[in-house]
Amino acid sequence: SAFIAPSANLIGDVIIGDRSSVWYNCTLRGDVNKIEIGNETNIQDNTVIHVRSSELNEEPSPTKIGDQVTVGHGAILHACELHDSSFVGMGAILLDFSIVESQAMVAAGALITSGTVVKSGELWAGRPARKLRDLTLDERDFIYQSALSYADFAHRHLTYSHPTTPQTHLEEE
Repeated sequence: SAFIAPSANLIGDVIIGDRSSVWYNCTLRGDVNKIEIGNETNIQDNTVIHVRSSELNEEPSPTKIGDQVTVGHGAILHACELHDSSFVGMGAILLDFSIVESQAMVAAGALITSGTVVKSGELWAGRPARKLRDLTLDERDFIYQSALSYADFAHRHLTYSHPTTPQTHLEEE
Protein backbone atom coordinates (compact mmCIF):
# COMPACT_ATOMS: atom_id res chain seq x y z
CA SER A 1 0.00 0.00 0.00
CA ALA A 2 1.01 3.63 -0.47
CA PHE A 3 1.38 6.42 2.08
CA ILE A 4 -0.65 9.54 1.26
CA ALA A 5 -0.12 12.32 3.80
CA PRO A 6 -3.34 13.72 5.26
CA SER A 7 -2.64 17.19 3.83
CA ALA A 8 -1.91 15.94 0.29
CA ASN A 9 -4.51 16.69 -2.40
CA LEU A 10 -5.12 14.02 -5.04
CA ILE A 11 -7.67 15.19 -7.58
CA GLY A 12 -9.09 13.25 -10.52
CA ASP A 13 -7.38 10.34 -12.26
CA VAL A 14 -4.33 9.62 -10.08
CA ILE A 15 -2.82 6.13 -9.77
CA ILE A 16 -0.20 5.48 -7.07
CA GLY A 17 1.91 2.31 -6.94
CA ASP A 18 2.77 0.03 -4.05
CA ARG A 19 5.14 1.34 -1.34
CA SER A 20 5.05 4.80 -2.90
CA SER A 21 4.49 8.00 -0.95
CA VAL A 22 2.93 11.41 -1.47
CA TRP A 23 4.06 13.67 1.35
CA TYR A 24 2.63 16.69 3.11
CA ASN A 25 1.00 19.54 1.16
CA CYS A 26 1.48 17.99 -2.27
CA THR A 27 -1.10 18.61 -4.99
CA LEU A 28 -1.56 16.00 -7.73
CA ARG A 29 -4.17 17.32 -10.14
CA GLY A 30 -5.28 14.68 -12.62
CA ASP A 31 -8.48 16.53 -13.42
CA VAL A 32 -8.12 16.67 -17.21
CA ASN A 33 -5.68 13.80 -17.83
CA LYS A 34 -4.02 10.96 -15.94
CA ILE A 35 -1.19 10.98 -13.40
CA GLU A 36 0.54 7.61 -12.97
CA ILE A 37 3.08 6.95 -10.23
CA GLY A 38 4.93 3.64 -10.06
CA ASN A 39 6.10 1.52 -7.14
CA GLU A 40 8.50 2.72 -4.41
CA THR A 41 8.38 6.28 -5.72
CA ASN A 42 8.35 9.29 -3.42
CA ILE A 43 6.76 12.65 -4.10
CA GLN A 44 8.11 14.92 -1.37
CA ASP A 45 6.44 17.77 0.50
CA ASN A 46 4.93 20.73 -1.41
CA THR A 47 5.32 19.19 -4.87
CA VAL A 48 2.77 20.07 -7.57
CA ILE A 49 1.99 17.63 -10.38
CA HIS A 50 -0.39 18.47 -13.22
CA VAL A 51 -1.20 17.30 -16.74
CA ARG A 52 -2.02 18.79 -20.13
CA SER A 53 -5.56 18.90 -21.52
CA SER A 54 -6.97 18.90 -25.04
CA GLU A 55 -9.68 21.27 -23.80
CA LEU A 56 -7.31 24.24 -24.08
CA ASN A 57 -6.52 23.54 -27.76
CA GLU A 58 -3.38 21.70 -26.65
CA GLU A 59 -1.96 18.30 -27.39
CA PRO A 60 -3.03 16.30 -24.32
CA SER A 61 -0.37 14.71 -22.16
CA PRO A 62 -0.50 12.81 -18.88
CA THR A 63 2.26 12.85 -16.29
CA LYS A 64 3.95 9.46 -15.92
CA ILE A 65 6.38 8.67 -13.12
CA GLY A 66 8.05 5.28 -12.99
CA ASP A 67 9.23 2.98 -10.22
CA GLN A 68 11.82 4.00 -7.60
CA VAL A 69 11.77 7.68 -8.52
CA THR A 70 12.54 10.49 -6.07
CA VAL A 71 10.89 13.88 -6.57
CA GLY A 72 12.36 16.42 -4.13
CA HIS A 73 10.49 18.95 -2.01
CA GLY A 74 8.69 21.73 -3.86
CA ALA A 75 9.19 20.40 -7.39
CA ILE A 76 6.71 21.25 -10.16
CA LEU A 77 6.01 18.55 -12.75
CA HIS A 78 3.75 19.37 -15.70
CA ALA A 79 2.79 16.80 -18.34
CA CYS A 80 6.19 15.11 -18.30
CA GLU A 81 7.72 11.63 -17.91
CA LEU A 82 10.13 10.37 -15.28
CA HIS A 83 11.44 6.93 -16.09
CA ASP A 84 12.28 4.26 -13.49
CA SER A 85 15.10 5.13 -11.06
CA SER A 86 15.34 8.81 -11.95
CA PHE A 87 15.78 11.74 -9.57
CA VAL A 88 14.38 15.29 -9.50
CA GLY A 89 15.92 17.70 -7.00
CA MET A 90 14.15 20.13 -4.70
CA GLY A 91 12.45 23.06 -6.39
CA ALA A 92 13.07 21.78 -9.92
CA ILE A 93 10.51 22.51 -12.65
CA LEU A 94 9.82 20.10 -15.51
CA LEU A 95 7.64 21.39 -18.35
CA ASP A 96 5.41 19.71 -20.92
CA PHE A 97 6.75 16.71 -22.86
CA SER A 98 10.07 16.69 -21.02
CA ILE A 99 11.54 13.27 -20.21
CA VAL A 100 14.00 12.21 -17.52
CA GLU A 101 15.40 8.82 -18.44
CA SER A 102 16.33 6.04 -16.03
CA GLN A 103 19.40 6.74 -13.88
CA ALA A 104 19.33 10.47 -14.74
CA MET A 105 19.30 13.36 -12.28
CA VAL A 106 17.83 16.87 -12.39
CA ALA A 107 19.55 19.22 -9.92
CA ALA A 108 17.73 21.27 -7.31
CA GLY A 109 16.23 24.43 -8.79
CA ALA A 110 16.71 23.35 -12.41
CA LEU A 111 14.24 24.30 -15.15
CA ILE A 112 13.76 21.53 -17.72
CA THR A 113 12.10 23.20 -20.71
CA SER A 114 9.36 21.69 -22.85
CA GLY A 115 10.43 18.68 -24.90
CA THR A 116 13.87 18.30 -23.29
CA VAL A 117 15.21 14.77 -22.80
CA VAL A 118 17.59 14.22 -19.87
CA LYS A 119 19.52 11.14 -20.96
CA SER A 120 20.38 8.20 -18.73
CA GLY A 121 23.50 8.81 -16.67
CA GLU A 122 23.40 12.61 -16.99
CA LEU A 123 23.11 15.44 -14.44
CA TRP A 124 21.29 18.55 -15.63
CA ALA A 125 21.30 21.90 -13.80
CA GLY A 126 20.49 25.58 -14.34
CA ARG A 127 17.65 27.79 -15.60
CA PRO A 128 17.19 26.78 -18.32
CA ALA A 129 18.87 23.47 -17.53
CA ARG A 130 21.77 22.09 -19.54
CA LYS A 131 23.83 18.95 -19.16
CA LEU A 132 26.35 19.64 -16.41
CA ARG A 133 28.20 16.31 -16.52
CA ASP A 134 27.82 12.55 -16.30
CA LEU A 135 26.75 11.08 -12.97
CA THR A 136 29.29 9.31 -10.79
CA LEU A 137 28.70 5.74 -9.69
CA ASP A 138 28.00 7.02 -6.15
CA GLU A 139 25.32 9.38 -7.48
CA ARG A 140 23.69 6.58 -9.45
CA ASP A 141 23.65 4.46 -6.29
CA PHE A 142 22.16 7.39 -4.35
CA ILE A 143 19.17 7.48 -6.73
CA TYR A 144 18.35 3.88 -5.84
CA GLN A 145 19.04 4.33 -2.10
CA SER A 146 16.88 7.46 -1.92
CA ALA A 147 13.87 5.63 -3.34
CA LEU A 148 14.30 2.67 -1.00
CA SER A 149 14.79 4.91 2.06
CA TYR A 150 11.61 6.83 1.31
CA ALA A 151 9.69 3.56 0.80
CA ASP A 152 10.81 2.60 4.32
CA PHE A 153 9.86 6.06 5.70
CA ALA A 154 6.42 5.67 4.12
CA HIS A 155 5.97 2.22 5.64
CA ARG A 156 6.82 3.60 9.09
CA HIS A 157 4.30 6.42 8.62
CA LEU A 158 1.62 3.93 7.63
CA THR A 159 2.42 1.66 10.54
CA TYR A 160 3.21 4.02 13.39
CA SER A 161 1.88 7.43 12.42
CA HIS A 162 -0.47 9.25 14.74
CA PRO A 163 -1.90 12.77 14.70
CA THR A 164 0.56 15.34 15.94
CA THR A 165 0.07 18.48 17.93
CA PRO A 166 2.49 21.35 17.44
CA GLN A 167 4.66 21.84 20.49
CA THR A 168 5.68 25.24 21.69
CA HIS A 169 8.42 25.69 24.23
CA LEU A 170 8.19 28.90 26.20
CA GLU A 171 10.96 29.97 28.43
CA GLU A 172 9.89 30.97 31.89
CA GLU A 173 10.86 34.48 32.86
